[in-house]
Amino acid sequence: MKQDSSWRKILDKLLPEFLEFYFPEIHQAIDFAKGFEFLDKELQKILPQEDDTGKRVVDKLVKVFLRDGGEKWLLIHIEIQGYLDIDFPRRVYHCNYRIFDRFGEKVISVALLTDDDPEFRENIYEISQWGFWLHFEFPVVKLLDYRHKWDDLERNPNPFAIATMAFLKTVETQGSDQERY
Repeated sequence: MKQDSSWRKILDKLLPEFLEFYFPEIHQAIDFAKGFEFLDKELQKILPQEDDTGKRVVDKLVKVFLRDGGEKWLLIHIEIQGYLDIDFPRRVYHCNYRIFDRFGEKVISVALLTDDDPEFRENIYEISQWGFWLHFEFPVVKLLDYRHKWDDLERNPNPFAIATMAFLKTVETQGSDQERY
């Protein structure tokens, strides 16, 4: 989970740039002049740090204010998923619900998929039986999708263009440390 730790550190310093690069629609709606607040300690109180497999990593919970001028606020729950987990959508739903239950506010979950499987894009959790239907869907960004946008990444001044290039080179050079260097 070293990769997750690195991403969390970057998010602590560069949240607006992260959202601008990976989730521009969300970035546009936020009034960063009003500030934002990381709620990691609050999140740790309501969610277990590990699931049955010992792989519970909930990355960032952030309180933000919108540009619409209202007092209404959102919590943006950011999952950085670096390994294949078929149960991932259920886990994101569980986190989303627990956050909503605790704060009573709208919760937006987004995921940055940092795994190396181009086919893994799980972002829907559904329950359907006896007329009951729950559909939970969240936006995902797959870093591997940027492989064919290298020239654009090189020209982009956003620090997450560099972070994305570093990730892609790490995946590309899974051999020796010398090759990565």
